[in-house]
Amino acid sequence: MKQLRLLLFILSFAFSSNVLSQTVYTSKTGEKYHKETCRYLKYSKKETTIDKAKVLGYSACSVCKPTKENTKASSNTASNAITPKAENKTTKKRAIATQCTGKTKSGKRCKRNTTNVNGRCYQH
Repeated sequence: MKQLRLLLFILSFAFSSNVLSQTVYTSKTGEKYHKETCRYLKYSKKETTIDKAKVLGYSACSVCKPTKENTKASSNTASNAITPKAENKTTKKRAIATQCTGKTKSGKRCKRNTTNVNGRCYQH
């Protein structure tokens, strides 16, 4: 009787524990999934499983070549539920300076750089 209880306990524990899955990362705007150390994940990185990434239509990065064998394993949690691509509000976008689109009095393009959304510097 004790052996039967022990066997049932072990089986119930085995089935109730989380299943290990391979972790890969996707970027906010990209269409590929990457390993954690990939250079293309410089500004944004969203953790997901390799199976979920494939279901959502992502393909493997040709630079870091993530596979189930060379990605780290993590436990499956509720945050890994399949959802469509959504913006990750915790990542910050870096402002990229671009040349102002305004014109000077002489009709030439302004030479100042700006990070404004409208593309114009403080003077225009």
